[in-house]
Amino acid sequence: MTDQQFPHTPNTQNLLWLEIQRGESKVLELKSQLPKGEQIAKTVIAFANGSGGKLVIGVNDDLSLVGIGGQDIFELQDEITSIIHSSCHPSLVPEMYIENVNGYELLVIEVFRSPLMPYYLKSKGRDAGTYVRIGASNRPASPEHIQSLELQRLNLSYDEQLNLSIDFESLDLTPLTQRFEKMGKTLDHEKLSNLKLIGTEGGKTFPSHALLILLGHYEHVETKCALFKGTTMTVFLDKKEYTNDLFSQLESAEAFIKNHLNLKVEILGLQSTQTPEIPTAAIREVLINAYVHRDYTNFGRDIKIGIYDDALNVVSPGGLPNGLTTEDIQQGRSEIRNRVIARVFKELNYIEQWGSGIARVKQLCTNANLPTPKVDETGDSMDWLIFRDPDLVDMQNDRINPNDGINEGVNDPVNDPLNDPLNKNDPVNDPVNKNDAKEIPASYEAVLQMLRKDGSLSYSLIASELQVSGSTVKRYIKWLKLNKYIVRHGADKDGYWEVLT
Repeated sequence: MTDQQFPHTPNTQNLLWLEIQRGESKVLELKSQLPKGEQIAKTVIAFANGSGGKLVIGVNDDLSLVGIGGQDIFELQDEITSIIHSSCHPSLVPEMYIENVNGYELLVIEVFRSPLMPYYLKSKGRDAGTYVRIGASNRPASPEHIQSLELQRLNLSYDEQLNLSIDFESLDLTPLTQRFEKMGKTLDHEKLSNLKLIGTEGGKTFPSHALLILLGHYEHVETKCALFKGTTMTVFLDKKEYTNDLFSQLESAEAFIKNHLNLKVEILGLQSTQTPEIPTAAIREVLINAYVHRDYTNFGRDIKIGIYDDALNVVSPGGLPNGLTTEDIQQGRSEIRNRVIARVFKELNYIEQWGSGIARVKQLCTNANLPTPKVDETGDSMDWLIFRDPDLVDMQNDRINPNDGINEGVNDPVNDPLNDPLNKNDPVNDPVNKNDAKEIPASYEAVLQMLRKDGSLSYSLIASELQVSGSTVKRYIKWLKLNKYIVRHGADKDGYWEVLT
């Protein structure tokens, strides 16, 4: 028998079929039959206000095909055209066509991104009738989102608009001027104006939203960092919130991340070097992406950073701007939501080349033998997931609550030299004569001093005091225990360390 005798045999090369099998998304909605008039209009409006998209009629919820049956195609198209014309403003003219997929006739209503945003339902008006596509659903647009659509129509960005309620002279520009001075540049009144950080209205100077964001003036310009136990958000081990200027937030977030990552030891000749398990350049690239491209019109959200046993997660408010899709950004296409902020970051050499960030992060992780990171548009957020070194995951089992005592149970591989490959160039595996104080590295002596004062201190508290990572503190403890400078008494949570010297 041939395929012609089975007209419904899937054609896996058909592009629409492949789209359907991926399921509904920001740019695809599937229906088994024609929806009611307002539902069609909402979908068409949401597509037009976003990246465009396709409404495909003749597909069940389980993605199986049913086609449009014996309906008159021309009457169906006329009905849809009439609904869209009478319901939508400004006028929309989508493309409609029939596509035969695996022997089924599907009606496709294809909407293209249009420059006359915001589109809305005539019956509800602009404020209540504007819809946007969030994931695979149509949702009413917030006032901030409507404002953003209007700015897109005018080819303007939110961050370059002036805030007329803030007196420019009341602002302390020191955090920003110092950054420019470090680069050998001057941030004077003319430079501020050229960068659109300030503007004039009625003969008076006002700051732009970009300047206020860069200075951390707004409450929602905040970064929340957390270390979690395991792979869920059930148990916090550490958390910090940063609300100062944007560049300081970036540096603080990077330090928080690196402080809670394991270190990889590399031997170069007779020397050993320690680097974070996730490349520093990849961490910085993701953070810069989050700060530069987040949606600052949403005053109720902030950047969130989570560190889990298996991954680093960075979530920034706002989906992809100006009609971009995930496929677009994977191919290097870049659309800048915050033009002024991006320009300042580039001026200060935080950005090298537009559109290269994702490819760069992936390459850095590949070079470090890490799994390929993921970046997705999740609802109205951008979600980065950078996987940690699988070979070092075991060390994460030792992470404990900062309120607990130092976790040194018998099942802790950190305490068992047999479970740790020996590096003869690493002092942690090099027993010394404990009576020879000169051979104790200064950093190890600092840990001893802290434990003399309080033997129940946790890894995270010691790490915070010494400004090193938690895994580094574990190495110090292991060395001190191996060389009999300290001994553990009691159980994991209720025990303490005794200093023997």
